[in-house]
Amino acid sequence: MKMNPISLFVLILLVQLQLSVVVLGNNVPPKPATNKAKRAPKTSPPEANLSSDYYQATCPNLEAIIHRKVQAWVNRDKTLAPSLIRLHFHDCVVRGCDASILLNYRGSERRTKASKTLRGYKVINDIKSEVERQCPKTVSCADILTAVARDATLLAGGPFWEVPFGRKDGRISINREANRLVPQGNENITTLINLFESKGLNILDLVVLSGSHTIGRSSCSPIHSRLYNFNGTQGASDPSLDRKYLRILKQKCGPSSYYNTLVDLDATTPRTFDIKYYENLQKKMGLLSTDQSLYSDERSSSFVDTLVSQPSLFSIQFAASMVKLGNVGVLTRPHEGEIRLHCDYVNP
Repeated sequence: MKMNPISLFVLILLVQLQLSVVVLGNNVPPKPATNKAKRAPKTSPPEANLSSDYYQATCPNLEAIIHRKVQAWVNRDKTLAPSLIRLHFHDCVVRGCDASILLNYRGSERRTKASKTLRGYKVINDIKSEVERQCPKTVSCADILTAVARDATLLAGGPFWEVPFGRKDGRISINREANRLVPQGNENITTLINLFESKGLNILDLVVLSGSHTIGRSSCSPIHSRLYNFNGTQGASDPSLDRKYLRILKQKCGPSSYYNTLVDLDATTPRTFDIKYYENLQKKMGLLSTDQSLYSDERSSSFVDTLVSQPSLFSIQFAASMVKLGNVGVLTRPHEGEIRLHCDYVNP
């Protein structure tokens, strides 16, 4: 598929516009908020009522605490980095970025099929405990989770961006909402576009944030029907899959493999934050049908081509789109939400 020059121009224009909400570094760790002389400009859009220096006076060591903790956890288990990014996405897509995914009780988002393979809760609780010791009743779980996703990206080799703070924690978490909203890997492209647009995100954000699949793994469950029961036909495989890749996937995910078997989302460089994910889509090697649909649909395919032909745009736009994601549905007004004392439970 040849790249449309108009699409390239549109993508570059969108990148330039969205950079107004993000400040980038070149894999530079977050600086403590006390270093005011070297701080970047505030990065939050005014409508979100967030600020990159929100905790400067009340919890100046917050980002240093978060970075140190995330680094320690990821050093012990590299697979946690993509899991933490995914945890943040699952949170924001349901009720906005309010830490509702962390609430742990019967009937919550966390206790549903859509969240079955989520990980990273212990990381958040570890950080929250330390933050409560140093800055009691001050920092929300939603802000911690958002910053953790940024640091996890950074430690995986991705870009750095300033995280605007000031979110409150939600008090409501409903499992059926997660099952209805969270993509499971087999939705059609129109469903994905509509979901993202309902959150204030566009097709470019969809394509770029899907690029988080350049690292991490999936269980065999979302691709089982692509391998053995395509379109409800027993024994049929998805013809959009590269034949060699299909054979490899069948070797890894047998007919009875579902949640307990894992496979790399990026078949080429699964532990490197790069644009190989998009190159794989061009080669019909997208693991999930939602991945491959980004290249099979003309509304999104030109963005994939552009990210392959202009690799530096991926890191730049990923940071910008993550800032937008982190601003979805935030609770900031005095009467909205709370500062949870423990991320698993609402306050007494």
